[in-house]
Amino acid sequence: MRAALRIGPDPADTHEQTVVLAMIETAEGLKNVEDICATDGVDGVYIGPSDLRLALGGASSTDPKVADEFEAALVTVREAAAAAGIAAGIHNADGASAAKRLTEGFTYVTVASDLVHLEQVAYRHLTAVRAAGQVR
Repeated sequence: MRAALRIGPDPADTHEQTVVLAMIETAEGLKNVEDICATDGVDGVYIGPSDLRLALGGASSTDPKVADEFEAALVTVREAAAAAGIAAGIHNADGASAAKRLTEGFTYVTVASDLVHLEQVAYRHLTAVRAAGQVR
């Protein structure tokens, strides 16, 4: 229903405008990334970095103890996607990280989330009001 409402009732149009991304955020996904990228109909891969870092043995989503293994995994995913001729993307916490990943060869990036963006803007607004001394 949703596709018909947004794109139109013709299944060929819907298929043409739909992107299929496979998330790579587990050790098994990383192990099979070349086969995943070579799967007919997959347009790209997308890395969930927090989950991938945890899957690689990190104690947290930012654990520096697995930093080298994590960075090597990113290269593996990028190279597998490039070899298959598909897009490679990664989620990022901020714009600087996103810019870095693009220079490394990722095809696309996402930055934070709608909730994070709303929280940041709300915080800036409240800070400005508090600085004027009108709110305690």
